[in-house]
Amino acid sequence: MTLVHIVLFKFRPEITEEHKQRFVTELKKLKSLPCVKSGRLLVGGPSVTDPIDRSKGFQIALVSYHENLAALTEYQASQEHHHVTSTYMFPYKEDLVRFDFEVEEEDEYMCEFPVLG
Repeated sequence: MTLVHIVLFKFRPEITEEHKQRFVTELKKLKSLPCVKSGRLLVGGPSVTDPIDRSKGFQIALVSYHENLAALTEYQASQEHHHVTSTYMFPYKEDLVRFDFEVEEEDEYMCEFPVLG
């Protein structure tokens, strides 16, 4: 089974681009955690949605893959995750949306990743 974890981040207006970029840099380091399936963690932004108002002001997105709910729970409980969110996000956020879902069995083949080496 694969569990997909999606988070959208919106910072308060006064937060600098430098701070947001540091947050992105730190988020990307989380892909090295063993609870992230095959190191698959993507961070992106800004949105290229047209019209932009459909993005509801969210500035950064994260998508990560986990073997199951236990692995996602381990990811969220990790010291590394706590450091990134408590240092660079929660004190500065305006809004955050999280959505997690299990991939259906017939779509699981799309989550099979080759071993990178």
